[in-house]
Amino acid sequence: MRYPLVKLRLPDWIEEFLSDPDRDYPTEEDRMRLVIELSWLNVEHGTGGPFGAGIFDLSTNRLLSPGVNLVTTANLSTAHAEMVAIMVAQQIVGHFDLGGSGRPPYELVASTEPCAQCFGATPWSGIRRLVCGARDEDARSIGFDEGPKMPDWPAALEERGISVVRDVCREEAAAVLQHYAASGGMIYNARQGD
Repeated sequence: MRYPLVKLRLPDWIEEFLSDPDRDYPTEEDRMRLVIELSWLNVEHGTGGPFGAGIFDLSTNRLLSPGVNLVTTANLSTAHAEMVAIMVAQQIVGHFDLGGSGRPPYELVASTEPCAQCFGATPWSGIRRLVCGARDEDARSIGFDEGPKMPDWPAALEERGISVVRDVCREEAAAVLQHYAASGGMIYNARQGD
């Protein structure tokens, strides 16, 4: 075939970092601190941008799938942490609908509020709850283009049956963004020079 196989692979360090598959994360702060740590380690290991995410099974409070930003290392503009976590979760579950009949409620925890792309993918994924750390403006303040979103995007998700919680450990999550910028991390916007 003349077209390349498109493959995403989580960085090797994730397996070691998440060595206990039975660990539970009983509070949203526990879950958020895990994805913030993923975002921090992603920066420290040089495996992508300063964003982390995870899909959690709310019936057990266990991590179903991690996600980190792989945009620069995979050369895929769509490889945002949330998208990676969603794709890995769907492969684990064996279905594109994480909210399908007989499935437990799944929660997406993201170190930063979703960009336009990840906002759009959220209802299509089937998750029931979205928990966010840093705000959109925190990402924009270091130069990331989060794309156009409706002003009251949380209400739009709530109308579709997805509860939204914001500002969980916001300062800790925003600190990763600031660290990334201060350490010279690449701010990757496709039309940056236009």
